Amino acid sequence: MADIKERAPHKAAVVPHAPRPAPAPRRARLWRGVTPWLFLLAPLALLITFTYAPIANMIAYSFTDWDGISPELRFTGAGNYVEIFTREELFQVFFVSGYYLAASAVQIVVALYFATVLSFDLRFRNFFKGVLFFPYLVNGVAIGFVFLYFFQDGGTLDSLLGLFGADPGHAWLGDPTSANTSLAGVSVWRYLGLNFVLFLGAIQSIPGELYEAAELDGATRLQQFRHIIAPGIKPVVTLTVILSVSGSLSAFEIPYIMTGGATGTETFVIQTVKLAFQFNKTGLASAAAVVLLLIILLVTWVQRRLVPDERVDLV
Repeated sequence: MADIKERAPHKAAVVPHAPRPAPAPRRARLWRGVTPWLFLLAPLALLITFTYAPIANMIAYSFTDWDGISPELRFTGAGNYVEIFTREELFQVFFVSGYYLAASAVQIVVALYFATVLSFDLRFRNFFKGVLFFPYLVNGVAIGFVFLYFFQDGGTLDSLLGLFGADPGHAWLGDPTSANTSLAGVSVWRYLGLNFVLFLGAIQSIPGELYEAAELDGATRLQQFRHIIAPGIKPVVTLTVILSVSGSLSAFEIPYIMTGGATGTETFVIQTVKLAFQFNKTGLASAAAVVLLLIILLVTWVQRRLVPDERVDLV
């Protein structure tokens, strides 16, 4: 019988604890907390100086009758705001924004259509992308002058219609309805490219495997749009709606160049500029600018409440 040797139990190996790092000096910790704010110092200073400070001054001026020149300011309370909503000639500019709101809806639908079509394999699609985006690159003043000659009596549009035997018999910019419709159409032509690029980028960010799987399942283009593209670009659609609404309420460049606000085409911003620099009513103009800002914020808030952002997982 083999001898069984008793083995002494092994003692558990003792692993020495790693020494704790010494705490950073107080000055180093202080600099570590201050460093991010040092990088933010310059942009915050610019933001406060050129954005928030002017807005604060504008709000303060809206409660005065300042003419923009005199050093004296007389407090008028809410009189400027009451005047904006009670004087018919000041309030009717909101109805002009309706033309641009309708045009923005058309603009979004058309841009979404072209973005969807050109996201698939199509001949000359890069050429069509450039054609659609090119108007957005052109200066707004140049566009205003080009379309001013386009819509004038005997201009380009009348000449084109004359080739087909049509005689409009009226000035396109001569009455409020046709003038506002024409100006809104020019806005659609110019800003269509921006929405098109936003939609196209969102559509191309959707994984291509989804389209391949849908085609294998026999899905049509319309079904692919409904079940793949539309849910995938919902955040971008929300963004374009907000931009379109704010742009419709603050339309200025094209109507100011083409008509100067005449024949019932005066927008809210054109009216504000005239109040401040033509009639020297800076206080009233400041109140109008505050009202415009509040309307845009309200519309944005309502839109965000009705259509909240939802994370869409397509894969």
